[in-house]
Amino acid sequence: MGKGEETRAAVLDEAARQVSLVGLGGLTIGLLAERTGLSKSGLFGHFRSKEQLQIAVIDWAGELFAERVVRPALRLPRGEPRLRELFDRKLRWSSGDLALPGGCFFASVAAELDDAPEGPVRDRVVQIELDFADTVATVFRTGISAGQFHPEADPDQYAFDIRGVLMSYHLADRLLADPKAEDRARAAFEALLRAAKI
Repeated sequence: MGKGEETRAAVLDEAARQVSLVGLGGLTIGLLAERTGLSKSGLFGHFRSKEQLQIAVIDWAGELFAERVVRPALRLPRGEPRLRELFDRKLRWSSGDLALPGGCFFASVAAELDDAPEGPVRDRVVQIELDFADTVATVFRTGISAGQFHPEADPDQYAFDIRGVLMSYHLADRLLADPKAEDRARAAFEALLRAAKI
């Protein structure tokens, strides 16, 4: 990796941390310059507009998510072990050793953009959310083909239910500071898993 790529990576890493705290709307070239010690003009050379900066940081966070959550889970055996690991890592991405300072980057950004008009920034977040839903459904589907889950179970519904538990956990943990948030999320996951098993 060249010096320019290293600088860009360091800037995007800091940008993702800041977005998790202040949202996409709060991310500015000025804030990044202050946090990284780089000049505004130098940063502008990497990102020609606020929109390009926002897209770049969303893509960076998407790669972090894949690296910390999805890929490690997909290395486990198919079906239940993979599903458990994916759920556990997603909890830890929201609040734990895999999290950014403000918690789940995408839960925060999704809340900020849910009523925004369609466009490249919103579309990128939507695609990442759809990709995660598809990953959960695919992992569940492999559990069906492995004979672990009911053959008539709906993988897309299961993915919807799991994502509902994860969103509820994020709200209960981050906003409500519920000390039982993780226990409740894990209990809900186990109930969904029991209902799906043969």
